[in-house]
Amino acid sequence: MSRYAPVNFPAVKLEGKFWHERLETVLTRTIPSQHKKLAEYTILDSIKLPSPPPPLRFPRHPNGFTVQVFWDSDVGKWIEAASYALAHRRDEDIEAKIEAIVDDLEKAQADDGYLNCWYLGREPEKRWTNLRDNHEMYNAGHLLEGAVAYFQVTGRRRFLEVMERYLDHIYSQFGTEPGKRRGYDGHEEIELAVMKLYYLTGDKKHLDFVTYMINERGRQPHYFDIERQAREAGEGKQPYVFSNYEYSQSHKPVREQDKVVGHAVRAMYLYTAMADLAAEIDDPDLKHACQVLWDDVMETKMYVTAGLGPSAQNEGFTHDFDLPNQTAYAETCASVALIFWAQRMLHLDLDGKYADILELAMFNGALSGLSRDGEHYFYANPLESDGTPTRWDWHTCPCCTMNVSRLVASVGGYFVSTADDGVAFHLYGGIATDAEIAGTKVALREVSTYPWSGDIKIHVDPASPAAFDVKLRIPGWSSGAKVSVNGQAVDISKTVNGYLTINRTWAKGDVVSLDLPMPAVRLYAHPGVIMDAGRVALKRGPLVYCIEEVDNPGGRVQRLKLPRSAELQAETRADLFDGVVTLKAKALAIKEGDWKTLYRTTPPADDTATLTALPYYLWANRGQGSMMVWVPEVQ
Repeated sequence: MSRYAPVNFPAVKLEGKFWHERLETVLTRTIPSQHKKLAEYTILDSIKLPSPPPPLRFPRHPNGFTVQVFWDSDVGKWIEAASYALAHRRDEDIEAKIEAIVDDLEKAQADDGYLNCWYLGREPEKRWTNLRDNHEMYNAGHLLEGAVAYFQVTGRRRFLEVMERYLDHIYSQFGTEPGKRRGYDGHEEIELAVMKLYYLTGDKKHLDFVTYMINERGRQPHYFDIERQAREAGEGKQPYVFSNYEYSQSHKPVREQDKVVGHAVRAMYLYTAMADLAAEIDDPDLKHACQVLWDDVMETKMYVTAGLGPSAQNEGFTHDFDLPNQTAYAETCASVALIFWAQRMLHLDLDGKYADILELAMFNGALSGLSRDGEHYFYANPLESDGTPTRWDWHTCPCCTMNVSRLVASVGGYFVSTADDGVAFHLYGGIATDAEIAGTKVALREVSTYPWSGDIKIHVDPASPAAFDVKLRIPGWSSGAKVSVNGQAVDISKTVNGYLTINRTWAKGDVVSLDLPMPAVRLYAHPGVIMDAGRVALKRGPLVYCIEEVDNPGGRVQRLKLPRSAELQAETRADLFDGVVTLKAKALAIKEGDWKTLYRTTPPADDTATLTALPYYLWANRGQGSMMVWVPEVQ
């Protein structure tokens, strides 16, 4: 297990232009606008337990389910994101809004500690009767994450105490002891949330609960069958909409799972908690299961953007190499959750392959979910569009909105990790932090315009000379990287598992220079991904590119073809989004004007054209239009 632990985000100052802009947008626009939407959609009213309860804003589906059962989770995620924002700068208005929510939750809490506003307000007699479908523990997990974040930033314990009372109730109901239910939630989340509380308090009862939850999942007789039979005894037959329990990763015990299945977000949350637990209790079997599942995702199931889940039907996985582009689901939440899992795996082994995916998801699959103005979103992230999809200002299931805001507000926590004898840099982009290393305080400052340039300088300033390791991640996409310390070259061939370790006695004024060349490259998909046969994706550094109609006028971008011999040229565009790097190439465009019939025997003619590609995360910020990531390639 790695000895390194991440530097918490409040201790990391974002100085680089890229992440500073995203953070400021989230702080000033996203989080305030999300609170307004929570009020507008009566989500905030629901935690007041109005009596009698109003009609459902979102009616039940034919199977009896309504998205309103997990409104508590949206409140919890907003508090978490808003708390992270407060870590950057205190805001009396935001704090007052959080305190008002805590007032309502405290009043809503039952005498026995139970706190789920759907059941307390509408179906109190049915609580803990349908863990398979109705998200009670999932809601508790997100509320707990919000409470932990709020306490860590402000020191205020009231919300945390509310949630600790709720957890005491949950612990009294579930477990292997006589008289308890051997249940777990259909939507994993509480496991990783309780691990955060364990890290905060050190109270072993929390670790014991997570251990129980992980170990119990998928055990026979299956708990979801037991609770369904109990419901049917009083309410009649209740068929399950899925054919098996792969949807909730409870089809078999977790240590026996070797294929990633089911709902993508649920899977990522589960694997995050599994990695947390494996590290904490030093469980090699659980770690091995995480590694096997990781390899399955990487080798057969992940989009080039780090999107996960091709299917809207189960919001998740289907079969190996099933990665359609135009109908890709690739939920924003899934990429955010992949980042969580990747960070945990990274700190199991400090292997750069995990940081590579963390970075890929950060810059592409997750960041695409938030608009440039910070107030519009994507739930699904297709890799091709006919121009129909647009960003929305809210969603009937607004989980992705707060997931992406809490990610950006805490992004500083993914850059750097420390151990007693070293510091490891995982991401680049312009940050500053102080750390205690080798018994001395060390000021660290990484200066760059990453991801646009790979010219990186790291200033290492210990209070007094000290010997320790500085580990630099050399990205897997990089070729020809160069490193020097105070102008003296460092042997890059000593890179191990994606990290170059520099051990020396450091002194004030030392500067590490890292040069990561960023040529534009073509990527080709495995032949099993039949949707991408004969197509190529473009990438530069950590950024995946797409071609969008607004930059390629003349019709839908699907008419364009890229010759294999065409040179890809990077071009800095100060006029786009405050400065980005686009890619250009000579291309061909199918002539459409002379077509009179749907089919004909004469092949289409081509015109010459110039192809312009933009980073994928920025698409759909300039109105509607077609887009594609995988471009047809011709000889």
